[in-house]
Amino acid sequence: MFTLSQIVEKLGGQWRGDDVAIRAVAPAAKAQSHEITFLANPKYKQDVHDSAAGAIIVAEKNADLFPQRNLIVVADPYLYFAQVARLFYPIVAAKAGVHPTAVIEPSATVPASCEIGAHVYIGANAVLGERCRILANTVVEHDCVLGDETVLHPNVTIYHGCKLGKRVEIHSGSVIGADGFGLAFTGKDWFKIPQTGAVHLGDDVEVGANTTIDRGAMSDTVVGKGTKIDNLIQLAHNCQVGEHTVIAAMTGISGSTKIGSYCVIGGGVGTVGHIEIADKTHIGGGTNITHSVNESGQHIASIFPMLPYKEWARNAVHIKNLNEMHKRIKELEKQIAELNSEK
Repeated sequence: MFTLSQIVEKLGGQWRGDDVAIRAVAPAAKAQSHEITFLANPKYKQDVHDSAAGAIIVAEKNADLFPQRNLIVVADPYLYFAQVARLFYPIVAAKAGVHPTAVIEPSATVPASCEIGAHVYIGANAVLGERCRILANTVVEHDCVLGDETVLHPNVTIYHGCKLGKRVEIHSGSVIGADGFGLAFTGKDWFKIPQTGAVHLGDDVEVGANTTIDRGAMSDTVVGKGTKIDNLIQLAHNCQVGEHTVIAAMTGISGSTKIGSYCVIGGGVGTVGHIEIADKTHIGGGTNITHSVNESGQHIASIFPMLPYKEWARNAVHIKNLNEMHKRIKELEKQIAELNSEK
């Protein structure tokens, strides 16, 4: 429990109204008198106005909308709400100890401050930092290095030789360092190219559930510090992702793609391989990236708008004929140019 004055003392902001005690965070529609909510998007101002919340986090420009209410006035209500939520739900600390069913190879380095769950396997020469949490059924293969306070949730697999920075968090079902999809055709079948690189994740990287990040063919697949990767994402071999980029679910990044820092990539995006995406690029959900984006700060989208089926079918006919239409237009332009030249 925190009073508004205590919250402001810890996080900053300007408290207005009564110094009420807050026990939890909640969305506006469900918040009660012992809870705090926020307004970030003006279209929800009526919901917040009608809320029973004991306090509201708002920007200065919206503070006058809520007279007689208890407020914390800040520059960024959404970020501040997240920070308040962290006060009430702090990061779980490692409970030092090794479960009796865990298997740790003698040559592995596992500090006493680490939490090693049931049926965990730690391979030969693996090195764990302080206060790591390696939870049930997770595998860390030989020669891996994990930084301090790394968290591997249940059923994660870290293949051999991978390096994870400090405070990395990998959610359940994810696989880091599986072989990249490298094949050479012999003329009658496919010969697998040995994948001799690894995966390197920087500090504070988070990887969602059931995501796969493949090891490099010869050099490492690298994800920069602070980058956040959602669930069900494929990051292929030799990809390079910069710092503080976010990638939403169901996205597939093809091999040897280089993504810059501070990019925002929506859900369901797909890329071809061997391209570069500049820093601070925003890519809309469902977009197919077929060539490099060289200019920083661009917003990219290539989604055909959702339409009723009959309208979509009519448009599809025209799309099918675009090449023929293009030829006819070029011919007409040529004829017009010839007529103008005769005048």
